[in-house]
Amino acid sequence: MDACPASEVDLHRLELRFGAARLAEPRSVESLARSIERCGQIVACIAVAEGGGTRLVLVDGYRRIQALRRLGRDTALIETWDCDLVAALLRVLAGTNARPWAALEEALLLRELVANHGLSQHEVARRCGRDASWVSRRLELVCGLPDALLGAVRDGAVSSWAATRILAPLARANSEHAMGLLQALGSAPLSTRQLQRWFEHYQSSPRTLRDRMVAHPGMFIEALDVRDQRRADMRLRGGPEGACEAEARQIAAIAARLRARLRTLAAQPLSESLVSALAALAAPLTGLQHDLGRYCHDPEPDPRRGANPAGAGPQSARDRPSAEAVA
Repeated sequence: MDACPASEVDLHRLELRFGAARLAEPRSVESLARSIERCGQIVACIAVAEGGGTRLVLVDGYRRIQALRRLGRDTALIETWDCDLVAALLRVLAGTNARPWAALEEALLLRELVANHGLSQHEVARRCGRDASWVSRRLELVCGLPDALLGAVRDGAVSSWAATRILAPLARANSEHAMGLLQALGSAPLSTRQLQRWFEHYQSSPRTLRDRMVAHPGMFIEALDVRDQRRADMRLRGGPEGACEAEARQIAAIAARLRARLRTLAAQPLSESLVSALAALAAPLTGLQHDLGRYCHDPEPDPRRGANPAGAGPQSARDRPSAEAVA
């Protein structure tokens, strides 16, 4: 695969065919524009000629093109690869040009190769030097995602992390909830930490609560913060005694759940690992019971109580007569 020397090309000659597979990152484009304005375009964009050289399809460098247009430039430094479009896309995915890609961008390009160019997943993996499982995992990110969600990610309304870790799994499980959450985040966005916390509670919540969580995710996070603050206040008010009481109640609740689950497992032999884990509970519980009797019901006297603070030395006996009386 040969590459022609980079040259200045008018921007209107470039066909931005894969613009929909790129994520809009305004901060990155702004930083790139400042760098180009200060130092010029250092890294050339990648393009492939089609139609006898009359068309140049941009393969890599979409953010650089956005930065150049923001600066009012009419030309871009373009390196034209002498190969077909599929080979160029595979080469870019192989990472030979060291361009950092978001996982969702890789997934969208892989879908382009599989769906529109007829390549199998194994062929794509072989030709771009990747494992077949990597290709499959990337394609799962965009499998069944609504176009509105992909559009929100491309436009920067939703981060690629939120799309791949939260919205994509949610859309595959419940597309209606995914679209509802996307709409709610548009008016009241959540931070990455808040969204992760929301999703953890969503997975363990009943169906009736999930509907309210999707409709008002910000209010749900605020309610959690208020609850956590109240618990912190109670811990502060109770001190170490209150903490011990709360932990004792938790141990009792866990023990009750274990007993209930053991009853359901009684119909079959228990595994060795489970028996070992349960047997290991005896020592700490016995020690706790011993300490309970020692400190709470039968406290031992302090052996240091009544000790002479002056230290070990000759002490005068209180009942011994004085020297004059003996004489």
